[in-house]
Amino acid sequence: MKTQAVRFHAPGGTEVLKLEELDLPEPGAGEVRIRHTAIGLNFQDIYARSGAYPFPLPSGLGTEAAGVVEAVGPGVTDFQVGERVCYISGPVLGACATHRNYPTARLLKSPAHMSDDQLAAMMLKAMTVEYLVQRCYQVKPGQFVLWHAAAGGVGLLAGQWGRHIGARMIGVAAGPQKCQLALDNGYEFCIDRLSEDVAARVKEITGGAGVPVVYDSVGKNSFEQSLESLAPRGYFVSFGTTTGAPPPVPAATLQKMGSLYFTRPTLVTYTASTTELRDSAQAVFDLVAQGALKVSIHQRYAMSDIARAHAELESGRTTGSSVLIP
Repeated sequence: MKTQAVRFHAPGGTEVLKLEELDLPEPGAGEVRIRHTAIGLNFQDIYARSGAYPFPLPSGLGTEAAGVVEAVGPGVTDFQVGERVCYISGPVLGACATHRNYPTARLLKSPAHMSDDQLAAMMLKAMTVEYLVQRCYQVKPGQFVLWHAAAGGVGLLAGQWGRHIGARMIGVAAGPQKCQLALDNGYEFCIDRLSEDVAARVKEITGGAGVPVVYDSVGKNSFEQSLESLAPRGYFVSFGTTTGAPPPVPAATLQKMGSLYFTRPTLVTYTASTTELRDSAQAVFDLVAQGALKVSIHQRYAMSDIARAHAELESGRTTGSSVLIP
């Protein structure tokens, strides 16, 4: 059969993205064929397309989607034709497509209480929050937490998750509108980085103590602010580089600024096994069922509008989550 898929043959700007028709073979052993109904859009897609994350070329695009099983390969017994499914990662990029074959070891059964749009818009982002606040650094009730890009897809879910834990969430966002959005999604405070000194406001909020943990997906532009906001023995969790990579961190800097910790974790590492993957997803499913997590889908694009979707995400013109409709 045929599938329509977004592909790129060289790294670059949005102009390298092409919609191509490809032959799709029957699913192999341990695989199913999925008809996608909703596709997630994440900053990882920007990293892949631009070459910041190198992949063998030509390459597909996209790491997250929801859909329906249309065919099963040899040996597959745990998934059935017609079953709703979703996923957040895979051995190769390829979520931006009408159909694809996918290994069942990385596949999730979609819960009845979540729509395909919700799943595609939030699972990768929410599972990112899960591993960051529960396993990378375990946030505790009453603790201050600083979170950059608080009005983005991950940031809004982090605010809700932090509120559920009982943490005192401090967000950083650009402008009054984005700050208000963060405050509406679990943040007790939100610092406007366009008009306020982030580190100074953090010290003011915390009575001069600083925060025990900062989650920073911005990278280069927020590096100094993050370091200066930490309390002694605090954790600097760098999980993204939307403005470029942060500078190298000399061990002496961590020493002099209060015996700090610096880590660069990834969701891939924290969901490396099928068990870890499905446990993380189940934590998200449970919080959605409880009403503690709600996704804000603020942008919907046709898959053919992938270039515009990338441009708007990359330039910071989006808020919340985005989905592509094949």
